[in-house]
Amino acid sequence: MDVYINLRKRDKCVLLAICDVDILGKTLKQGKIVFHIREEFYKGSLVSLEEAIGLIQQSTIVNMVGRKVVGRALEEGLVHPDAVLEIKGIPHAQIVKL
Repeated sequence: MDVYINLRKRDKCVLLAICDVDILGKTLKQGKIVFHIREEFYKGSLVSLEEAIGLIQQSTIVNMVGRKVVGRALEEGLVHPDAVLEIKGIPHAQIVKL
């Protein structure tokens, strides 16, 4: 199972954006929330879900969207369930390590 990642490094900050393949380019709308899953932000390399989860451990900021990636992050204890926002049934979570 593959996901898109976009990894950006600046000094000590490592930003990792991850999304499930099937939702790239979609727009999620729910009430006043409009969430664009933009290729410019999320599309970089196509990698295995396991590789993406490993990169979370090495990143300082993580932005992830999709049932597969957020589900695995929850299973691995990388994200607290209360930190997950669902937009039109699609989970989104962020991690910030200070």
